[in-house]
Amino acid sequence: MFLGEPPETDATKRLYDEDVASDGYVGNFTRLWCWRPELLEGFHALRAQLTRESQLTKREIAVLVAATASARNDSYCSLAWGARLASLAGDDAAAQVLRGRTPDALDARERALAGWARAVVRDPNATTQADVDQLRDAGLDDRAIFEATAYVALRLAFSTVNDALGAAPDVQLAGEVPPAVREAVSFGRTPG
Repeated sequence: MFLGEPPETDATKRLYDEDVASDGYVGNFTRLWCWRPELLEGFHALRAQLTRESQLTKREIAVLVAATASARNDSYCSLAWGARLASLAGDDAAAQVLRGRTPDALDARERALAGWARAVVRDPNATTQADVDQLRDAGLDDRAIFEATAYVALRLAFSTVNDALGAAPDVQLAGEVPPAVREAVSFGRTPG
């Protein structure tokens, strides 16, 4: 991380304790975001609100985020969400999504969502009505399309802060993901 350790406050202590309780260690991104802990909590709250009311399944969300993170060359989120996708769709399917491929293990909606995520990451100004129509043809309605796009945008904002300020993937995280996922993430910052 390019910034020093944030000052200890009640908020940073609470967030660090939450990380230790859930993961067994304090994540590098948590340390970084604790320069403004209320923003991290706000991000978590917004993501939870979107997820709670979403028409998208957990697996579709994992496909979206893994495709977004890998298209952005974000190793941290690719490892975390690749592992989540592996638990929902299998190690090989997750590794293929992280490599920018569209595995047969994904259904039509998931394939369309992965393609949409990659298109939005590459150039949101280049998306077309035809791209949105492909999502509709795969069975997504306008609300689900909006939600998918919001997931991509939220992940890009979060990843941009982490990547720009040098938050490397946690060594513990890299050690816990399936080998196929770890091997697929050959981009971005190395764990440290």
